[in-house]
Amino acid sequence: MSGAVEFGRLQDVTVRQAWTHEALGFTPWLAQNLDRLGEALGVKLEHVESEVAVTRFAADILARNVTDGTNVLIENQLEVSDHGHLGQILTYLAGLDAHTVVWVAPEFREAHLSAIRWLNRHTSAEFAFFAVKLRVVRIGDSPLAPLFDILERPNDWEKRLQDTVRQGSERGPVGDRRHAFWSAYCNQVSAEAARGKPNAAFYRWAPVGETGLFLSRFLADRYVGLCIRGPRGTPVATVAERLAPVSEPLAARLGVAFDPGADYLFIKTIPASYVDPADRDRLIAWLATETERYAATLIDLLGETH
Repeated sequence: MSGAVEFGRLQDVTVRQAWTHEALGFTPWLAQNLDRLGEALGVKLEHVESEVAVTRFAADILARNVTDGTNVLIENQLEVSDHGHLGQILTYLAGLDAHTVVWVAPEFREAHLSAIRWLNRHTSAEFAFFAVKLRVVRIGDSPLAPLFDILERPNDWEKRLQDTVRQGSERGPVGDRRHAFWSAYCNQVSAEAARGKPNAAFYRWAPVGETGLFLSRFLADRYVGLCIRGPRGTPVATVAERLAPVSEPLAARLGVAFDPGADYLFIKTIPASYVDPADRDRLIAWLATETERYAATLIDLLGETH
């Protein structure tokens, strides 16, 4: 059939093809790309310090949860999980006053996944433990793309995220400005008010019918925008695979290119300041229009079923 779209196949490659050395390669890369890990976890992470001394050991990365200001310990390795790293994590937990622990590895032994589950069930609700599988994929000869798959997390993690956003809706000047924008957005867009009260997060999600997909509308210092997401914790590559069969008409109708290896799928932005009252109405109208366009197009191309 002439003109048929040709599709590639997503293939896993070994993590050592991307980073040959854990401390000299992967840890520095992860410290500079915490947004990728944060996206999988559903939180915004800010780097604090790497190779942090704790007794005679050194924690790989100490980060901060931007939403609530708590410490996040990230321990990473490029080999299968081992008892040594589990012991170090427990040591770092107390020494760094961390509330969230993220253990990243390309493969986890079942005993270590069980340990993470036990910690989530038997520690105070203020603590959260994650086992995150590191993958590296590519399509044909495309650039390597790292993925983070959440294997273990607290059972109530989604509720915790919602509670944190709700509690932080009035916190700080940045939160106040975001809250003011989303409040105006909900006031002017009736459909948006039905999706929930305004908050102080930099993003606001909207479900797309019964497709199982979401639109993430976000605020940045010099622009606002939106992109297509899966449920929290869903790897971007999983969503990309689902959208691949309709990527050509989707790209044409939305006016943005499809990049299956990108961090954000079908992302569209408009330059302006959301804190400037002179820009606010224009940005609200643009976000509302694009939200409707994206949702209608996705439902039309994918239908209302998963």
